[in-house]
Amino acid sequence: MTAAAENDTTSTSVESTYKARDVEGILDIYFYRPIGYQLARLFAAIGFTPSMVSLLGAAVGVTAGHLYFYRDLRLNALGMALHVFTNALDNADGQLARLTNRGSLHGAIMDGFADYVVFVSIYVHLALRHVAGGGSPAIWLLAIAAGVSHAVQSMMIDHYRNAYLQFVAGKRSADANSSDAVRAVFAATSWREPWKKLGLRHYLNYTRQQELLAPTLLKLRLASRDVPPDWLAHEFREDCRPLVKWCNGLATNPRMLLLFAMLLIGRPAWYFVAEVTLFNALLVYVMWRHDAVFHSLLARVEVRRQRE
Repeated sequence: MTAAAENDTTSTSVESTYKARDVEGILDIYFYRPIGYQLARLFAAIGFTPSMVSLLGAAVGVTAGHLYFYRDLRLNALGMALHVFTNALDNADGQLARLTNRGSLHGAIMDGFADYVVFVSIYVHLALRHVAGGGSPAIWLLAIAAGVSHAVQSMMIDHYRNAYLQFVAGKRSADANSSDAVRAVFAATSWREPWKKLGLRHYLNYTRQQELLAPTLLKLRLASRDVPPDWLAHEFREDCRPLVKWCNGLATNPRMLLLFAMLLIGRPAWYFVAEVTLFNALLVYVMWRHDAVFHSLLARVEVRRQRE
């Protein structure tokens, strides 16, 4: 096999572990996904499960957050390197699940838990750093506001991405994120598995909050069950693909790069301000644009159903 052919095979293999190319950011496609793929192959060879990779990523990410506490740029730089590795592991757990066909709702919950633990560590250590340096304890109010903002932003972007995967890419696993589907799994899970049960309880609340904040999308999901999937996939992609870049603006990579910039100039607390102002403004815009698109799609679905 020629080198070019080997490169093509590798590229195809990496792409097979994407959620869908449309929703991948540039940094993901050219940096994290290739690294994540190699890590996924390594973890598959040594018998790691996706959840084990998620927990490893959480441990590395919590350590990165701790290193952001110190006013030492060398330690901060080490924290940044660990932060990047955390994101690579965050890619690798999903890629491992797709590579080995071991994806599950419980794995998705574990992945979300790992992400939550990492950003809590980062926010807590940044606030502690500010107070330890003589700053006002009021930073905790800003940190909490930023943390809540971050959680809502991530929740809604995850919801829109899953909708895109469901309607356009035909990913059945994305439809499993509806509250009805999660409720069914919750009801079928015994309290003999308390951690799974508690995780599902939390995830059920999570999906209900998503649906409350995007009611038109829920109506579209219910109304579109009787329309041809190919037609809807085309319409959804045409309308929603231009919005993907705005969603990616609220993903992990932009906020990570902003945090690195704030650490390099010695003003990490400014990251909280950007989270509460800049990213929330972008979230409002993204939600407004998506709601308008979903209303338009819903109207077209209703017309299509009446014709048939």
